[in-house]
Amino acid sequence: MTVQWAGLSPELLLGIDRSSGEQLRVQVERQLRDAIRGGRLAAGERLPSSRELARSLGLSRGLVQECYAQLRAEGYLVTRVGSATRVAACTPLATLVEPSAERTAQPPRLMADFRHGVPDLASFPRADWLWAVREAARRMPTADLGYGDPRGSLDLRTVVAAYLRRIRASAAEPDRTLICSGYAQGLALTLQVLARAGIGAVAHEDPGSPASTSAAVRAAGLTPVPVPVDTRGIDVTALEASGARAVVVTPAHQWPTGVLLTPQRRHALLAWARRHDAYVIEDDYDAEFRYDREPVGSLQGLAADRVISIGTVSKSLAPALRIGWLLSPPALTTPLTEAKRTADRGTPTLDQSALARLIESGRYDRHLRRMRTLYAARCQALRAALTKHAPQVRLTGLAAGFHAVAHLPDDADEPTVITAARARRVGLYGMSTCRASGSTEPSQLVLGFGDVPEQAIAQGIATVGDLLGHGRRPKAGIRS
Repeated sequence: MTVQWAGLSPELLLGIDRSSGEQLRVQVERQLRDAIRGGRLAAGERLPSSRELARSLGLSRGLVQECYAQLRAEGYLVTRVGSATRVAACTPLATLVEPSAERTAQPPRLMADFRHGVPDLASFPRADWLWAVREAARRMPTADLGYGDPRGSLDLRTVVAAYLRRIRASAAEPDRTLICSGYAQGLALTLQVLARAGIGAVAHEDPGSPASTSAAVRAAGLTPVPVPVDTRGIDVTALEASGARAVVVTPAHQWPTGVLLTPQRRHALLAWARRHDAYVIEDDYDAEFRYDREPVGSLQGLAADRVISIGTVSKSLAPALRIGWLLSPPALTTPLTEAKRTADRGTPTLDQSALARLIESGRYDRHLRRMRTLYAARCQALRAALTKHAPQVRLTGLAAGFHAVAHLPDDADEPTVITAARARRVGLYGMSTCRASGSTEPSQLVLGFGDVPEQAIAQGIATVGDLLGHGRRPKAGIRS
């Protein structure tokens, strides 16, 4: 896609060497040809006006006009009455360079893609966000446009801390709150600081997010240790035997099983942390979207000296915002602040201020209420579709969030089901990618419905219902 430059005249970098002995006109023509042939200037792209290019190069306008005329005659440029000079659509580059097969071969469009971890992107509150950005720009002091505190703007830290105290029962204070660029950065900074503190092994839930979590742990020079999860959450006895002095958990809605960390396990986990001078990294995943009862409080609220809690707006608003927060224990606040300063000098301040206005105004809470209703309806649509088209499949993990676990029949083959569903233009994703071992047994699917409309849910499940409910039998004949 060609960029259509706005403004009176786009700038263009060309160099003129008056000591080379080469004619100035020849230099300009040669550089323009090279820019077009090499792809610097794309077909359809607008060139500066002859007056502006002449001014920027210190040449006469007539000389530039002659260069443009020569290149038009050679087929490199086109000019229409009332329009700017542009690169011709049929340039020599277009005839010499064939589009790559990778670029032209597009995968078939899916009728339903049950990918997980993605909210309903179409429901992003654009009008509210635009209001918040305007309000932030209007109210922001000039001094706040500098680099500022690497922990983030005091404005957003104050609002987030108050919000988390109210909604999550967190022991949040602005001075120990850091604003980060999403969960990934918050986790990376935390692991760096723990590594410097002498911690060598970090446990994580299994099943969980072994690819991303293990990669982050290894990137910090630490050793990842998978610890099993059962119906009550992470197995603290197994954690005790792992030798780890830090653990990453999702207690509000375990990813991906959806189980809630029970009160007994919560207290056992925090007791483990105190006994071993260890830290719990709380991924406050899906805490905003609970349907069976009010959200449970955060672990951090029970032990602010032992828990690093990381939250974001990636699920509640959109991943593109790249805004999250980290609640730090007192002992780690200074090293975390220095790690953030080294990483990027701070998260964009205008976006922080806009988020503060959105939360403070009540528009954020209103958006969350609307999304809970939307996701609850999609959850019910998934239940209904499976009941109708694959009643043998059991669903769990539906108490919160926007994904569920589908337990396939005992004789089902997870990879076969996924491949067959893809042939019918339905995207399914297996639990095997969430297991540290990669095992495909037992056969389970993680069905995300956050970004799948109700109609697509019904149509998608109807299309693959026989695959889900009849184990290996579909391998003999797959519908197209």
